[in-house]
Formats: sequence, C-alpha cells, structure tokens
Amino acid sequence: MSKVTETVEELVTPILDELKLELVDIEYVKEGKDWFLRIFIDKETGVDIEECGLVSEQLSVKLDEVDPIPYNYFLEVSSPGAERPLKNEKDFTKAIGKNVFIKTYEPIDGEKTFEGILTQFDGQIVTVEIKIKTRKKTVEIPYEKVANARLAVVFS
Repeated sequence: MSKVTETVEELVTPILDELKLELVDIEYVKEGKDWFLRIFIDKETGVDIEECGLVSEQLSVKLDEVDPIPYNYFLEVSSPGAERPLKNEKDFTKAIGKNVFIKTYEPIDGEKTFEGILTQFDGQIVTVEIKIKTRKKTVEIPYEKVANARLAVVFS
C-alpha cells in the first residue's frame, strides 16, 4: 500500500465508522495527465449518492488539513458496484453463497480464472463450485494464490 493510500485510510476510517459505512478499497492512480483518488464505500443495504457526497465533503476537509498529496487530483467517492472486489478474508466470508470471479497467480487444475458459487472459505482454502456445461465441479483454491477476486453478476 502506498503512503498516500495509508494516510487516506487513516483519515477516512473515523468518518466511515461514524456513518456506519465500510471501506472497500482506496485507489490512487494516474490516468493520462490526471491523478485520481478513489474511495469505494459500502454497507449491507448499499450506499446512496448522499452518503458518498457526505464522505467526500468530510474527507476533503481532512485532506486539505493534512495535505498528503503533492499533486492536483480528483477525489471520487462511490460504491464498489455489483461486482464488488473481494479484498480480504472478511470479504470472502461475506461472499459465501454468491457468484464470484477469481484469478490466480498460477494455474490450478490447468486454469487461472474461475467463476462460480463460493461455497466455503476457511481462511486457507477458497472453495468454488463451477459449472462446466451440465455438470458441476468443486475447485479448491489456496487463498494465498488468489491474485484478485470480485463478486460476479449472473445474467440468466
């Protein structure tokens, strides 16, 4: 994690705690010539535009006080959306029973991408039930081999 994202996490956490919101992710990236600081927030029932605006306003004040970013940047506060990233063990535990998309650092059973229902997570192994045509297959993925993961929208 970069120094900027660490500082921003320290600044935004008390704001989110007070509003009973959860920090999903922080991105500090350069796109073209512009820098973007993106804060993704959520709660069980989802976040609305007013909550994003409130966090943005309060965080802007804190960022102006501490001034951790030497460049001009755009601050964006939003929901992670339907395909929310799974960043930590808590996210995986909450995603049990949901459809997920997982990429691994190295092949498992000859594959590096998996999409299916997350059926179990014990802190070490992510168990996903995938469909191959008409049959179902269970894949066990070591947690440390997960490069990235997110919820996946299923279109029926």
